[in-house]
Amino acid sequence: MKEKKIKKEASDWFKSLVWAVAIAVIVRVFLIGNFKIPTTSMVPTLQVGDRLLSNNIIFKIRQPKRGEVVIFKYPEDPRRDFVKRMVGLPGESLLIRDGDIYINGEKVKVSLYKDIYYYAEGYYGNLNDVKIPDSSYYVLGDNSINSKDSRYWGFVPAKSMVGKAIFIYWPPWRMGFIR
Repeated sequence: MKEKKIKKEASDWFKSLVWAVAIAVIVRVFLIGNFKIPTTSMVPTLQVGDRLLSNNIIFKIRQPKRGEVVIFKYPEDPRRDFVKRMVGLPGESLLIRDGDIYINGEKVKVSLYKDIYYYAEGYYGNLNDVKIPDSSYYVLGDNSINSKDSRYWGFVPAKSMVGKAIFIYWPPWRMGFIR
């Protein structure tokens, strides 16, 4: 009788473990992403070596919003994920002039940081309005002088959006929500 009880408990424990692993895999694959920042393109928001979590389901429910930090498949090499700030939405006209961003002719603020100067370099959005195609987005790094972004390689197709960066979990002294 005692041996039967031990086998039943072991079986129950094993089933619970299998369910826990299955749920963890589903959450990791479909809902939450894990990323490491390799460059200074998003300083001061993100630092080299920051590890962050993303919400990978949000853009299946709604469109990205201006100012959000987003993760997407790099248009020139879809095997790589990039992290940048969402600046321009589908159908808008965008211009970078004198360090400021203009959307449909109006100056906009896309970051919480006051001292970000957006350099008018690259082909897209430099000196002339650029029209963002439908189902595409325009993204910039917060460290404009040190970021290769939509100014250089153009627009991010909606299908390339991976998720919204939500939380820095490493290093511990930088832990917190991303804004």
